[in-house]
Amino acid sequence: MKTWRQGDVLFRKIDTIPECDFKKRINGHILEGEATGHIHRLADVEAGEVLEVGDKMYLSVTAEGGVSIIHEEHNTLFLPTGDYEVIRQREYSPEAIRNVAD
Repeated sequence: MKTWRQGDVLFRKIDTIPECDFKKRINGHILEGEATGHIHRLADVEAGEVLEVGDKMYLSVTAEGGVSIIHEEHNTLFLPTGDYEVIRQREYSPEAIRNVAD
């Protein structure tokens, strides 16, 4: 299993996105927004699309040359063509399990 990480977001390469009715995200090129205003986003909005299936997020990179993922606080990440599960890092505290924000 190949994985890539950019801060608090993990990209796991998968064979295919599960089949069902996709709910395309309104902001189709944004992977994760943050309280600080920094976002993980596709450098080229035409290079792929972000999809939600149930409570999981996926990225389908359709551009032949792949796509760069940009975030203001991290190095640019390059993902080759293919399908990815997008996993947000979480942390445990006695009060609750919560998403990590970088």
